[in-house]
Amino acid sequence: MSPDQSKEFFACLAVRHTPGIGPKTWKAVLEAFDGAYQAVQAAGSWLGRGLVNKGQARAFQDQSWRPAAEQEYRAARAKGMAVLTWSDPDYPDRLRHIPDPPAFLYYCGDLSLLLNPCLAVVGARHCSGQGLEAAARISAELSAAGLTIVSGMACGIDRQAHLAGLSGIGRSIGVLGAGLDVNYPAGNADLRRDMEEKGLVVTEFGPGIRPEAGNFPFRNRIISGLSLGVLVAEAAERSGSLITARLAGDQGREVFALPGPPGRPESGGCNRLIKDGACLVETAEDVLRALAPQLGRELALLRAAAPSAPPQAPAVRTPPQAPADLSPAEAELFAILAGRDKMHIDSLGRSLGWEARKVSGTVVMLEMRGLVRQWPGMYYSLG
Repeated sequence: MSPDQSKEFFACLAVRHTPGIGPKTWKAVLEAFDGAYQAVQAAGSWLGRGLVNKGQARAFQDQSWRPAAEQEYRAARAKGMAVLTWSDPDYPDRLRHIPDPPAFLYYCGDLSLLLNPCLAVVGARHCSGQGLEAAARISAELSAAGLTIVSGMACGIDRQAHLAGLSGIGRSIGVLGAGLDVNYPAGNADLRRDMEEKGLVVTEFGPGIRPEAGNFPFRNRIISGLSLGVLVAEAAERSGSLITARLAGDQGREVFALPGPPGRPESGGCNRLIKDGACLVETAEDVLRALAPQLGRELALLRAAAPSAPPQAPAVRTPPQAPADLSPAEAELFAILAGRDKMHIDSLGRSLGWEARKVSGTVVMLEMRGLVRQWPGMYYSLG
């Protein structure tokens, strides 16, 4: 961690540990300045700018936050924890724009996954075989199409969603309701290793924080906040997964649910969500079609952020004619595939000079139009 990053991190801790200041207030404070350190340096102006009330301003000026902030700062540094702060360019915009975002995230793994289009897949810890199969199947297909699967690292549906997500190019992000150094649940130690090696694990909770029940609603807002939508694979009438679905609706995200047999306790929550207006889905294609407008916007942002390199010339063969309404990125990928039997997705990325998330996002859009076909082993051809 550089000196500037250390200052930003400690400033975030100061704001977070101030009594009476919660996520909605620190969002207002952090948005008003170029960074947390600058915000803290100008704390005397918060009240006059209407960012805090008198009690909050007094609490910060009295430095009642200092003991807890210093303790967490030292613990995180001693354990070598990586931290993503509010002002970091890698902090995901989707999460930044929820009403109550975290001021920072501890993380371990591939941080670039935060920039991918994501879908949350959540459900019961104690679930049926049918629910596990459906969660695994849909998560694997969505990951193969380029979506990153987000879930809460619990047993049951969460575990299946993560494992299936890791099987595809989209991979998976796990959000913890405990400190990054806490092994919870113990039965998921193998999943945790895989996630840190091939995916990403994040949390806003400091070192040593145990998974108390009150932590999980805070975790759930991050799960939905990172995602374009939330799919509830299986849940009882009273389930933490329904909290995630409610938060998703409050954040303007799509809510999806898998229907289950009437009368089965583990199906009650999903069936209730569908009655209340959630989108009934049975396949990955149902989700992709519902998210097509958002995926299109995500791809446009990727094009703006990372201009593509000139494509490699296709093999000598009269290529099929590309539709006139393709975007420039879609037309480039179409041209690469034209005249070839199949190409692996990694070869596509190298040929185009694109990052993996841009390749996967473009492929998704072409697949949904029936112009590209996916083959086993992440090979693609024109459809």
